Amino acid sequence: MLGKIGLEEHFAIAETLGDSEKFHPPGVWPALSRNLLDLMEIRLREMDENGMDMMILSLNSPAIQMIYEPQKAVEIAKKANDEMAEAVARNPKRFRGFAALPMQDPDAAIMEMHRAVKDLGCVGVLVNGYSQIGSPEKYVYLDDPMYRPFWAELEKLDVPFYNHPREPMPCNDKQIEGHPWLAGAAWTFGVETAVHTLRLMCSGLFDEFPKLKYILGHLGETLPFCIWRTQNRIEKEARGVPAKRPLPEYMAKNMWLTTSGQFRTAALLNTMMEFGSDRILFATDFPFEEVKDACDWFDACSVSDNDRLKIGRENSVNLFKLTGL
Repeated sequence: MLGKIGLEEHFAIAETLGDSEKFHPPGVWPALSRNLLDLMEIRLREMDENGMDMMILSLNSPAIQMIYEPQKAVEIAKKANDEMAEAVARNPKRFRGFAALPMQDPDAAIMEMHRAVKDLGCVGVLVNGYSQIGSPEKYVYLDDPMYRPFWAELEKLDVPFYNHPREPMPCNDKQIEGHPWLAGAAWTFGVETAVHTLRLMCSGLFDEFPKLKYILGHLGETLPFCIWRTQNRIEKEARGVPAKRPLPEYMAKNMWLTTSGQFRTAALLNTMMEFGSDRILFATDFPFEEVKDACDWFDACSVSDNDRLKIGRENSVNLFKLTGL
């Protein structure tokens, strides 16, 4: 299909580029790093060759979230957002952007969110999971009470929030010790992000802020497959969860899921059966996945033309209120 819009399409700046290197073999890294830094020719060529109209850009991971000095996190987030905004301004019909946020300082994150959306034109915000604050060993998840004012402002601003994966803290990663092939995108990224999302749902966040728009990549980090069982056990074992509604209801009402890095028709159909095609968004995970692989699979997968158009384009146009295309 032509006209696709992708929304997990990463870039890096010099200060964050090295954060992605450890997840890739040396022979792969030169091309990956070149693609991450490119905000023009390489991306436009990939898009043109594969029927993509637009990429919604986002900073690589973990980037800002691992900068434990709050003031430095603020500075690098602003620089990344400014560089991305320049690329969008040069090609507004081909690029839009998610703002990176310094969650180490919630007040500063609120200020940068407003600046990025109102002044730079960002269509949403993307945070790479938990943030390290004050030292490399101290980390805070987004269900912490310190973030409630941030969520309140995000709901008022009415833009989507993308919770993008990052690796678990070393103290939480012992289960794969001696099995490095399970690190990163192969497994631990998804587990970490699914648990983080469950924490947010169970905390009552979406009861307090029912209009939040929350995005998960990779067809929901396995949650569409597992969420019924999680809710079933919570109900049967009376664990005192603060959430007022069943977890699948939050996913159906507040969440959108992307195809990034999950080019598997059976997984897509399962997600559609659980939450419908209106809640799914096309994405590639460039440059960590090949744009061609994502597009070839999506263009040929066994869904109706109507669903393909919604997932590939229309859902993103509506969610991000895209104009001037």
